[in-house]
Amino acid sequence: MIKRVSRRIRSLLSRPWQNKQGPKCSPQTKVAQRHLFNYYQNEIRCGRFWKLSDTGFRNFSQFEEDGMLLYIFAAIGANRKLFVDIGGNNGINSNCANLAINFGWHGIFIDGNARLVRKGRAFYARHDDTWQFPPRFVQAFVQRENINRLLEENGFSGEVDLLSIDLDGNDYWIWDALNAVQPRVVIIETHVEFGLQNIVVPYDKDYFFPGKHPCYHGASPVAMAKLAAQKGYRLVGANAYGFNTIYVKRGIGEDVLPEVNVESVLRHPRCLEASKSFAEIRDWEYLQP
Repeated sequence: MIKRVSRRIRSLLSRPWQNKQGPKCSPQTKVAQRHLFNYYQNEIRCGRFWKLSDTGFRNFSQFEEDGMLLYIFAAIGANRKLFVDIGGNNGINSNCANLAINFGWHGIFIDGNARLVRKGRAFYARHDDTWQFPPRFVQAFVQRENINRLLEENGFSGEVDLLSIDLDGNDYWIWDALNAVQPRVVIIETHVEFGLQNIVVPYDKDYFFPGKHPCYHGASPVAMAKLAAQKGYRLVGANAYGFNTIYVKRGIGEDVLPEVNVESVLRHPRCLEASKSFAEIRDWEYLQP
């Protein structure tokens, strides 16, 4: 009997995943990620570290942020398994979705698009891994003036493990104003089109992409790194294209996740190509923090 059951389980696990929720959350995916997480932890304990740029892979994230975050939290641990995702779209193609679905994290997704918020709520309310306690969704147009209130009114304050900001606009100004939560790790979109200049587009509380020009918004990687330093964080890496920059609070995991310079995250050929578009808006108004 035991042999028959064992063969049956192996047979099921070896089949292509047929569940309607797809391979991103299949048993094989969960086991593989848990195994990789535990492998990283053991290797780090033995003093063997990886370059963050070598750890990336995509499961739910748009690019390779899922893998990079897996390595980061294997290195520093997760104190509360809480995330805040500002500009989280539908919460499915998100930097936080993999943690919510495959690692049991809880958090909040905030987005201004009512249709996307409804889709996200429905997805997590039906999902096998989250239906009993789904992430919170808030439909709101995020501004400096309301971000702290939105979080506090929805029960999020104090330390969280991960903050993700992707607004295609006022990302810099929202992080600058944010004090309701104290994240240990921050992943935030920067504007590689600005290259190595220290500039930020002035705050416009009503900004909505694409605005006056699709490249006239946000902050350069240099300006974002300066803001991070002022708030007590260090740059540890970015996705391959350089625009999703990742910061870790100073004093946490500095031996495993050393600080890197801005130039190191702008080496992809796309960064140089993207910077050419700046010529059209070079003489527009900017601030230098």
